Amino acid sequence: MLGSLDNMQDDACAADDAYGLLGAAGEHGIVAVRAGRPIGRDEFLRDVAALAARLPPRQYAVNLCADRYRFMVAFGAALRRRQISLLPPNEAPAVLRALAEDYPDHYTIADVGHSCEPSFIFPDDLDGERFAASDQPIAASQAAIVLFTSGSTGRPRPVAKSWGTLVQSARSAGRRLGVSALGGATVISTVPHQHSYGFESIILLGLQHGLIVDAGAPLYPDDVRARISAATGARILVTAPVHLRVLVNEPGGMPPVDLILSATASLPAALAAQAEACFGGRLVEIYGCTEAGQVATRRTAQEAHWRCLDDVSLFRDEAGTWASGAAVEGRVLLHDRIDQIEPGTFLLGGRSADLVDVAGKRASLAHLNHQLRSIEGVKDGVFVPQEAAGDHVARLAALAVAPGLRSETILRALRERIDAAFLPRPLVLVDALPRNALGKLPRAALLELLGRGRGT
Repeated sequence: MLGSLDNMQDDACAADDAYGLLGAAGEHGIVAVRAGRPIGRDEFLRDVAALAARLPPRQYAVNLCADRYRFMVAFGAALRRRQISLLPPNEAPAVLRALAEDYPDHYTIADVGHSCEPSFIFPDDLDGERFAASDQPIAASQAAIVLFTSGSTGRPRPVAKSWGTLVQSARSAGRRLGVSALGGATVISTVPHQHSYGFESIILLGLQHGLIVDAGAPLYPDDVRARISAATGARILVTAPVHLRVLVNEPGGMPPVDLILSATASLPAALAAQAEACFGGRLVEIYGCTEAGQVATRRTAQEAHWRCLDDVSLFRDEAGTWASGAAVEGRVLLHDRIDQIEPGTFLLGGRSADLVDVAGKRASLAHLNHQLRSIEGVKDGVFVPQEAAGDHVARLAALAVAPGLRSETILRALRERIDAAFLPRPLVLVDALPRNALGKLPRAALLELLGRGRGT
């Protein structure tokens, strides 16, 4: 893994494409708004230079800044120092300990003190006025970042990306979304900026297209409403289906936005239409993954098919469907079943790993989850494939949030809906599922809950 990152680093004098932190659209205007104060291009670049001068001389920077402006400055400063930013899937102590073991030549940068050492606290006063506001281009091949998969199907895996790939992906997405017509819109988001989707659609989209990034991270409906209302001019809301369901049902409605972006989970067309009616703007769903980045988009309320971004191409072989192109780091095997309609246009058939085989019978996990959640009184639920042990056949377990119901009641209802081979053994009732900030369910957390359930 370290070898692949080293190969991405280029010699300073090598002939190569290069890109500044700010795209052409960001040559003038506002980069971010923090605590109600707009921060201009020159101030941002001076802050980047000032922070870069203070960073420890390490190879990797674990960027844990919760403030989005500080995160942007820290990311830019690390690039200037030719350091690789690490964005862990979460800040759980075990995750950070594993990161420290895998990347010993690192430091963490955070807004406040953090338990992970060595650490660097973002200074309250950068004294950036002493530095020049220069956006010197950065080589496209320079190693920029290591993202990590969410862990939904197991241990999070590292994904290294170069600066050029990140820029090409952001520019391609911006062209598809038509952000140039929104005239320096403000980006408000409910999703984490350390996750690949948030990093691409908040941080990179903002930097490369002259958008104004709201430094806050609103999550509750009242906070989202306040941040949207405070924005002047056009507005972009970056969110996820798990958050949209709450926002569109909020009493009193929501302020208007010009563009809604959604990703991280499949978005039902009915919810997309409800969101467009609630916010008064178009909703664009993004299909992608941490490994490939942004691959395709669709306007979910109006179309079922997906269209690849201009800088992404798909091809198929016996292993499955692969993504490649200027916006993709190398070639990436997609986890989903892709049904191509024509070049660059396809239907999504669900995850390849979504199909489970029990005693020779096959079913989709998405279908099983839908049947479980459709039972009256079940608020949330998920089927969890179990590993086969010894001579035993692999089976399914399930977790359900169903206040007032007994597991036997739920199992009786499931027998009416699914083949008996797929009935969960066990079915564990819990107070809540361990969804992360994007609504995803890390497999390790699910297995831990199942273990507790068996113990009781």
